[in-house]
Amino acid sequence: MNTIDRRTLLKGIGTAMALPMLERMLPLTALASTPKVKVVRNAYLFVVNGVEITHWTPAADGALVLPNILEPLADVKNNLNVLTGLTQHYAFANGDGPGDHARSCACWLTGVQARKTSGADIHNGVSVDQIAAQHIGKYTKFPSLEIGCERSGLAGDCDSGYSCAYSSNISWKDDHTPNAKEINPRLVFERLFGNGDEEEQGESLARRQILKQSILDFVSEDASRLKSQLGRKDLMKMDEYFTAVREIEDRLVRFENSPTYAASQAQKPMGIPGDYGEHIRLMADMMILAFQADLTRTCTFMFANDGSNRTFAQIGVPEGHHDMSHHGGDPAKLAKKRAIDRYHIEQLAYTLKKMQSIEEAQGGTLLDNTFLMYGAGISDGNAHNHDNLPILLAGKGGTNLQTGRHIRYNDGTPLDNLYLDILDKMGVPTDHMGDSTGKLQGIL
Repeated sequence: MNTIDRRTLLKGIGTAMALPMLERMLPLTALASTPKVKVVRNAYLFVVNGVEITHWTPAADGALVLPNILEPLADVKNNLNVLTGLTQHYAFANGDGPGDHARSCACWLTGVQARKTSGADIHNGVSVDQIAAQHIGKYTKFPSLEIGCERSGLAGDCDSGYSCAYSSNISWKDDHTPNAKEINPRLVFERLFGNGDEEEQGESLARRQILKQSILDFVSEDASRLKSQLGRKDLMKMDEYFTAVREIEDRLVRFENSPTYAASQAQKPMGIPGDYGEHIRLMADMMILAFQADLTRTCTFMFANDGSNRTFAQIGVPEGHHDMSHHGGDPAKLAKKRAIDRYHIEQLAYTLKKMQSIEEAQGGTLLDNTFLMYGAGISDGNAHNHDNLPILLAGKGGTNLQTGRHIRYNDGTPLDNLYLDILDKMGVPTDHMGDSTGKLQGIL
């Protein structure tokens, strides 16, 4: 039986739809045993303003017992590790004065002290996602994917003399160039499945909107021909993938046609859901689709820009997030900060459960074959400290990583050591990054 090319695309007007890995794409020898070389992804999900650290940190080391904020992760706790004690030293002032939100964001994935400037002479470092993308990005349509829920700023003073570029970007291509994130789920969707011809892609979207069609309708002929060559398992995988694509399209159309959508556009850019939780989930689904179809193996996702004062009336917190992070020990503010942190974890749980449910032809689940790091560049928002950061590592990256643990490191252990370990396991050996002292011990 002939194999199908891994790069097979389903084509239509303005459309080039990549496929998930199917058994027919694997060499026959790979079907008899687990393939030696796996497709492994890395993702970095960033939350802002620190956390209510006492209710984030598990009480004991070893087997993971979830504290209040992390309780929504119960269904996936055996596929993650909570790491405490990790630090980004160059997020501290180190003589540069105030500006912890900007520094923490800029430093989180780079390990570099950002130059304090609000002008064009920004200077940071290359982020871990881009180090990975430089090596493995050649295998995919997009070397990396940068997404978020608040628009990137590239100019102006956003935090005590620091450029907005620092507080709104975690992905840095080089010392001077942040990778601006896309916050519009519709635009991400069209980018993932577009053929690169802007005119044709515009025609495709217009037809779908007028005729109330799916992008799947545009590739139906190619899909039918391909399905005639597939076995039962691959047909099930294709149907699962198509169902996910159609479900996302339905959600996009539903909020775009909702009565509240037009009114919300006075405050929000076109195409942005009014419901923040739905916005996060849609963007997470875009990441998952991109990973499934091997459109990219590297993604960064900012839930917000650091210092964001977004309100959370939907969970009973009408006050601003940043304001509540400066709790001053006030029990009422701490409770509201805890509610915001748990809300973010609920969105993470949605993402991880979906990834855990997707079986892959190469063996394991999508989550098993991903290193997904979630956390913040500030520990306690009131103290603005950058040690003992809230860091969670989900998935196994295609390795035999032992999960379901709380691992406590000595305070001051460089977070960059974890990045060296992740890069090494992805086949991107890196000797040094930021303030690293070697690969992180006891994790991978």
